[in-house]
Amino acid sequence: MFRFSHRSAWLGAVLAGCLLLLLGCGGLGSTKIGDIMKDPRQFDGREVTVSGRVADSVNILILKYFVISDDTGEIIVVTERPVPQTGQQLKVKGRVNQAFSIAGKSLVVILEEKR
Repeated sequence: MFRFSHRSAWLGAVLAGCLLLLLGCGGLGSTKIGDIMKDPRQFDGREVTVSGRVADSVNILILKYFVISDDTGEIIVVTERPVPQTGQQLKVKGRVNQAFSIAGKSLVVILEEKR
C-alpha cells in the first residue's frame, strides 16, 4: 500500500513542474512545418524547433539560407552558420518571421538561433 508523505508530495510537484517546463519549451518535439505555413500569423515572432531534411541551400556572400522540409511542408531557414549539405537531416531552432504578405502570398522564414 502506498503511504502519502511530504516527500512524495514534493517529488510529485517537482516532476509535474519539469513536465510543464518541457511542454512549454517544446522540448518534447518539433513543430510541423505545415502548421507554421498554414497560419504564419500564429507563429510570427515565436521561437520554434523544426526537424527535417535539407532540400536546398544558398550561400552568396552575406546571404546564407537553406530550405528544410518535413512530411507536412518546407520552409526557408536563414542562418549565419555554414549552410548544411542537401539531404542532411537536421533539427533547427529559431524565430519565425513573416517577411511579407502580398495578395495572399507570403514569405515565411525561420531566423536560426545563434549558437
